[in-house]
Amino acid sequence: MPKQNNLRIIPLGGSDEVGMNMILLEYKEKILIIDMGLGFPDEDMPGIDCLIPNTNYLKDKVKNIVGAVLTHGHYDHIGAIPYLMPRLGALPMYTGALTKGLILKRQEDFPNQPRLHIEVVQDGTVVKLGPFTVEFFSQTHSIPDNLGVLVKTPFGNIIHTSDFKFDQNPVNEPPTNFERLKGLGERGILLLMSESTRSEEEGHSLSEKTIFENLDKIFAAAKGRIIVGSFASLINRIQQVITLSEKYNRKVAIEGHTMQSNVEIARNLGKIRANKGTFIKTKNIGRYHDSNITVVCTGAQGEERAVFMRIANKEHKYIHINKGDTIIFSSSIIPGNERSIQALKDEFFRQGAEVFHYKMMDIHASGHAKKEELRQMIRIMKPKFFMPIYGQYSMLVNHAKLAMEEKIPQENIAIAEDGQVVELNQEKIQISKEKVPANYVMVDGLGIGDVGEVVLRDRQNLARDGMFVIIVVVDRTAGKVKGSPDIISRGFVYLRESKELLRDTRKRVVGIVNKAAGSGRAVNWTYVKAELRNKIGEFLFRRTERRPMVLPVVIEV
Repeated sequence: MPKQNNLRIIPLGGSDEVGMNMILLEYKEKILIIDMGLGFPDEDMPGIDCLIPNTNYLKDKVKNIVGAVLTHGHYDHIGAIPYLMPRLGALPMYTGALTKGLILKRQEDFPNQPRLHIEVVQDGTVVKLGPFTVEFFSQTHSIPDNLGVLVKTPFGNIIHTSDFKFDQNPVNEPPTNFERLKGLGERGILLLMSESTRSEEEGHSLSEKTIFENLDKIFAAAKGRIIVGSFASLINRIQQVITLSEKYNRKVAIEGHTMQSNVEIARNLGKIRANKGTFIKTKNIGRYHDSNITVVCTGAQGEERAVFMRIANKEHKYIHINKGDTIIFSSSIIPGNERSIQALKDEFFRQGAEVFHYKMMDIHASGHAKKEELRQMIRIMKPKFFMPIYGQYSMLVNHAKLAMEEKIPQENIAIAEDGQVVELNQEKIQISKEKVPANYVMVDGLGIGDVGEVVLRDRQNLARDGMFVIIVVVDRTAGKVKGSPDIISRGFVYLRESKELLRDTRKRVVGIVNKAAGSGRAVNWTYVKAELRNKIGEFLFRRTERRPMVLPVVIEV
């Protein structure tokens, strides 16, 4: 398959993890980008704020980028934009109105960025971008203005589903338009790229109508305040809570900077509707009876400084749990957050609140299709080739199995990991031997990519075993240690409880330095520091079976 005669599909993120979604379509050196999302750091990445795709492949190809399509406003699809734009330049972007608003609002936190060029599109919009003709179609998800794309290429039509689920009774957006989807499928689909987040789960996703009915039951029974924790981007769930609050004569306070921003943008675009006087400032909730208050806030994943956690820890300025308050966790648990969420629930119970979460009753529905819906999408589109996207590798494999059950031959399916190059023409799909850079780029504060594997390993060592600083003053004339070495321990041992260990350590330090400094030759202090690092490290491990980071400091006087 000669390179120049094929369409190249390159996932830079989202095809070996959940999040950090970014895919390139390339034909004769012209490149179309679909999504630019961020990922979330693992537990073994201390201090890292987020992860973004590696775009080194595009470094010398910026002029070849014809544009970027952004499917919807969740950060795992748009969150990397502020970090990538300085590298990619002011390329044209196409997305829905709400997504544009969320992107521009976030750009305010990056004032020195290049000006973004974003064109608003909607269901049915067609855009010509180099060799690609892109047609947008609505998809039901958990946020309005979610768009799938049909990309007409020189070889045939490609469908990128975006995140989706099939819901005939959603809240705050139209139901799934099956006639529209069938019409797309009847045009002849060469390749279907379909999201895989819940491909390992049987059945059909819950309808938002079911969630609304269960939330209604909680609102009807609640006697005190209702405090709802959810994702700031879950616009449709926020709308449900507003609608129910108005039904039961409750005022609504929105807490959390990102959630407040998102609600403001959605209201301005008509994506969130509320009666005049429904919203109040949090500082004014004390003016109303508890039964007339609803608080919607961030932090349902147990984030340390989010609103939910500050309320639970009695650190919030205006909100303190009263006996009889109702707490609603309206989100599922992101893997890795189980312990912090459990601690959060326990604390709310201790303070006398009634707590509801999705394992007790259906008060949260994912915006992602399960097996039944994924099969249905394949049947509707009837693609010749299939490529699962957006999920961990096991999710991609299980999605591919569904496609084979729907009679797509195994040789017509490509399971690609980040950085692999898929080559496609009318006759064949295959993963080439070429691989482009696709390792994580870590963002820490203002630093982008300056924390690499070495720095991360040092942080992991510090987090695991702490640090042990040795400060030695050497008399240059006498060639001996002057006084007793100072020792600073952080995260290793408590100095007051380890006097014997410190005494023996100091003896070894003095012996190592005196041997080198008293040799009569010019002293290589770099070598001496290395000796201290190695020998003291070995000694501490023998005594404690821990390996702190040993940092020797030698001062000549």
